[in-house]
Amino acid sequence: MKLKNKVAIITGGAGGIGKTIVKYYLKEGASVIIAEINNLELEAMLNELNGEGINRMLGVTADITDIQQVKDLVKQTVSTFGTVDILVNVAGIQKPIGRLIEVNADEWIKNINTNLIGTMLCCKYVLPIMISKKKGKIINFSGGGATFPRPHFSAYASAKAAIVRFTETIAEEVNEFGIEINAISPGSVYTKMLEEIISAGAKSGEKDLTTAIKIKNNGGTPPEFPAELAVFLASSASDGITGKLISAVWDDWKNFGKNISEIKYSSLFTLRRVDGVKITEMRNEA
Repeated sequence: MKLKNKVAIITGGAGGIGKTIVKYYLKEGASVIIAEINNLELEAMLNELNGEGINRMLGVTADITDIQQVKDLVKQTVSTFGTVDILVNVAGIQKPIGRLIEVNADEWIKNINTNLIGTMLCCKYVLPIMISKKKGKIINFSGGGATFPRPHFSAYASAKAAIVRFTETIAEEVNEFGIEINAISPGSVYTKMLEEIISAGAKSGEKDLTTAIKIKNNGGTPPEFPAELAVFLASSASDGITGKLISAVWDDWKNFGKNISEIKYSSLFTLRRVDGVKITEMRNEA
């Protein structure tokens, strides 16, 4: 088992992708704390698992935008399982949908608070534990609009792009402590977010709406794709990889083990994504 005796916090653990990651982590031997803001969805998730890994699982209702609730989440994890080895920040929201001049400003700010600030808070309060052990793995979730313009989804795209640069930056801050932090681009997994796009109709823009309908009719990226990548990045097989944005669909991550040293010093799999140029070389030229 790839994650045997590891303790993982998974935020948004009752959602489509989060739920699949929880199941994969339990299967690989990890003890899992499922953090979810929606208590009903959390209860349904726990009932669905129906005893699977029951002694290695804990459900916690938590709002990741609330500092005290994040602190309590980490404290409860340590109290129950003794430590935190892995943090997977899946929790996120997509709304508001529409042109910037049309959407509600409070909803726009809420999006940033959930997607970016929530991710930051979970990292901030888990890191001291990992630093004390000089070891840990953090996996953040990026998404559509992080590496290309995404009109009608300005809050979501901005937050997800920021998560990539946040990941790259914090990865360097804690590299000396043996902690590795990476971001996943999960692909077009069919979740509630796809339903939101369809429900928003013309506000979503023709391109996103057409794509969402196509995915609903034909199926999108299986949630198993990002879940498998999340296992890889949490396991020792990915040791040496940090500060990277990795696509669950388009990047050949299953063969990363053959050239980890090359990936480690390359600008590939970063927000800049300049082929063949080392990050240190770019800094010297700047």
